[in-house]
Amino acid sequence: MSLRIRLSRGGAKKRPYYRIVVADSRSPRDGRFIERLGAYNPVLPSDHKDRVILKEERIRHWLGLGALPSTRVHRFLAKAGILDALPIPEQTKQDKPKAKAQERLREAEESAKSAAEAAAAEAAAPAPAPEPEAPAEAPAEDAKAEEAPAEEAAPAEEKADA
Repeated sequence: MSLRIRLSRGGAKKRPYYRIVVADSRSPRDGRFIERLGAYNPVLPSDHKDRVILKEERIRHWLGLGALPSTRVHRFLAKAGILDALPIPEQTKQDKPKAKAQERLREAEESAKSAAEAAAAEAAAPAPAPEPEAPAEAPAEDAKAEEAPAEEAAPAEEKADA
């Protein structure tokens, strides 16, 4: 039997309250548990003394029997000083991102890497010499030249129709 120290949700809708329990890893999240080891109230401010309540002696007992804490409970226990040498548990299948999310993360990393390489290459390349500016009057003359033939062409078409 694999034991886990994990959170079991209670409370009302949008008012969560969690019990820290030791349970068989196969039992449902809010289902059967072996013993209640504490509580977690995320609604309270983070510096409130009743936000996380732990029964340290019982937690040490279950850890000695081989119970593994969930990731969140592990953080609570480390902050309380109960866990010192125990490594953080690996992510479960549920905690890992899905395939599309992993692909998006990979693409974001690759684009960030290519952008960094481009910035490094741009910084290493010498700055190009500025090009001489063309006179400002040239485009205006071109516009007048384009309009003139259109006016001349209109009377020629009228003469052809008559």
